Amino acid sequence: MLKIGLTGGIASGKSLVASKLRELGAVLIDADVLARQVVEPGTPGLEQLVEAFGTDILDPDGRLDRPRLGSIVFRDPAQRKVLNGIVHPLVRSAAAAIMETAGAGDIVVQDIPLLVETGQGSNFHLVLVVDAPDDVRVQRMVEFRGMDPEDARSRMAAQAGRAERNAAADVILDNSGSPDHLLASVDALWEQRLVPFADNIKRGVRAPRTVAPVLVKPAGDWAAQAQRLAERILLAVPEALTVDHIGSTSVPGLPAKDVLDLQLAVPDLATADRIAPLLAKAGFPEVPGVTEDTPKPSDPDPASWQKRFHANADPGRPVNLHVRAVASAGWQYALLFRDWLRGDPSARAQYEALKSQLAAAHSGDNGTAAYAEAKEPWFTNVAWPAMEEWAARTGWTPPSFSSSAVRKRGQ
Repeated sequence: MLKIGLTGGIASGKSLVASKLRELGAVLIDADVLARQVVEPGTPGLEQLVEAFGTDILDPDGRLDRPRLGSIVFRDPAQRKVLNGIVHPLVRSAAAAIMETAGAGDIVVQDIPLLVETGQGSNFHLVLVVDAPDDVRVQRMVEFRGMDPEDARSRMAAQAGRAERNAAADVILDNSGSPDHLLASVDALWEQRLVPFADNIKRGVRAPRTVAPVLVKPAGDWAAQAQRLAERILLAVPEALTVDHIGSTSVPGLPAKDVLDLQLAVPDLATADRIAPLLAKAGFPEVPGVTEDTPKPSDPDPASWQKRFHANADPGRPVNLHVRAVASAGWQYALLFRDWLRGDPSARAQYEALKSQLAAAHSGDNGTAAYAEAKEPWFTNVAWPAMEEWAARTGWTPPSFSSSAVRKRGQ
């Protein structure tokens, strides 16, 4: 199934998006609904709240008096932390039970107001954030909910800030305009990205790519995108050692194809084969037939350059995932190449000129295979000796993997 996390600040329009996605066919799991259900009378959740906040939070019928509890927690971060510590685990458990009933090919949307605050973004294939300027949200709360401006701002302050929330998004849905505009963007997202993504995961195939090599200006969020993907992969694959951002998009200032390259380090290739189904489930199916890199002169043994290759099933974000044994020649080459380009401006300029020349020469191709093959002699005959010289001169060494901190990397 395709797992989507949906969030947005109060009065952003998240509920409208959730309703539209359900109308389109998504399985909707509403955290607010579950949050009410887990504290109904007679539930362990309500008992825990009474124990923490006292019987004053109950109405005459023994039900939770939400306005009274809200008046306690929204102005006191410590009390809000207590509330979240009780309710959030119960909601996650209830959501997981619903998730288990979903079938292959389903698009499951979890509507979670505090998704960013609770650090749940890595649990999903995509995070959608519904966004609107703060002043617009305050105006909506005043006009449509009858709140005074101070109370509205207090509610907003209890959530993540707009910049923090948007930084966690794979897709930002702008709701600064009309509802019709927002709903049209949801329709387009559903048809062009979510449905194909879900189908690709169900069939275990990568998203099609038939575009010629096109270099674009460096995007300021490539590193952040790579980090989000790395965190998801590490969560999905317990045997992974680390995920590193490599290739041209990992080098600041370097024009590149808008394709992220990631390197997943594993103990050995037997592990790589064993985790292939986990990667496919996480949205990175294996691409058959790609099992090695081109050996370099100082280490010509093909066995040192074996790998497995996966690619993203998401049509909206092309990703190449190279799975290599830690300390293998191919693994080390990818890291050294990245760091060499980062550290040597002349090398970066030379590579940029080569890429531009070859991209122009292959601009009419139906794909990038010939472009990649044309770069290979430069990697072997020019880059490799220069990289080795640079490493010796600067004292560069590959990272070690000897502590629990290993899995915290993912640059």
